[in-house]
Amino acid sequence: MEEKVQAALDEIRPFLQADGGDVEFVGMDDDGTVRVKLTGACGGCPMAQMTLQAGVERVVKERVPEVTQVVAV
Repeated sequence: MEEKVQAALDEIRPFLQADGGDVEFVGMDDDGTVRVKLTGACGGCPMAQMTLQAGVERVVKERVPEVTQVVAV
């Protein structure tokens, strides 16, 4: 399942990189929680939470239905 999550993050990554940011996969819990780290411009952006929920989480959950949530660490 981690490979599917990584593939979903790879789909999102170019959009984040276009704005000077990126996303790193940190880990996945047994309950389906995916932990990521927003880096670069995304790490300190006031809109980071919206990016995480409306962008990253939405795409990851669409591609990997077993994922229950995506959280930033």
